[in-house]
Amino acid sequence: MLQALKGDTDIILKGVADKDTIEDVKRILEMANRASLRREVLHTDFLTPPVVKEAASVLEKFVDVKLVAQGGYPEAERRRLSVGHPEVLTSDPDIVAALSISGNFAFEPCSHGDFLGAILGTGIVRGKLGDIILQGEKGAHVLIVPELLDFLKSSLDKVRNVSVTCEKIPLLALEYQPPKTNNFKSVEASLRLDAIASAGFKISRSKMASLISNGDVRVNWTSVTKNNTTVKTGDIISVTGKGRLKVGEINSTKKGKFAVELIRYL
Repeated sequence: MLQALKGDTDIILKGVADKDTIEDVKRILEMANRASLRREVLHTDFLTPPVVKEAASVLEKFVDVKLVAQGGYPEAERRRLSVGHPEVLTSDPDIVAALSISGNFAFEPCSHGDFLGAILGTGIVRGKLGDIILQGEKGAHVLIVPELLDFLKSSLDKVRNVSVTCEKIPLLALEYQPPKTNNFKSVEASLRLDAIASAGFKISRSKMASLISNGDVRVNWTSVTKNNTTVKTGDIISVTGKGRLKVGEINSTKKGKFAVELIRYL
């Protein structure tokens, strides 16, 4: 039974550096234990990719619990997990709904942050929201927990200065295109977060250091406040109001520096 896991949780999660991720995974393990013992299916809120990855890695070791991850569409970043005994969790639960937010954004384009801020302004917390898929001048498609869909429909009437209408749409109607990116390389003396992020976002190193210390910079969806944090290939760096970038291939130069591929999401 999963009960036997309780004392070994710290050992299993030893390789996970982020404390918030560890705590989230522990809560999911406790949920999985309850679901397995009671022969029921329980669901999480929407989770970040690191939490989904670590929880799946741990739970796949146990035969008395099954896990299903759903984000509403195949490329979804934020996903909900359903956990339960394999005899009970026999199909994918209906735990993700889609909403179309429509308006005339031709003369006032709105960013992911604008839609997110407007939705959170209604009182909905971040964990109840999945991905926000921008639709250009038409608006955006939003993934949400089904129980809050009607609330958001009735509560959201404006994104920034644009009046909007909200309608439920089938998941199959979601329109998604891979994000556009700009790939370039930068040669840096170190792999410190302030150096790499400064190069990636074209911001002075002193300004980036200030953003980091203020908590406006996240690595793999977790806030980081130390400028000298070391980044590695595959890390996702995001800055409030500036977007995000991915750290690609890293090679050492003959002069002992680092040639870093940076992938900026447009």
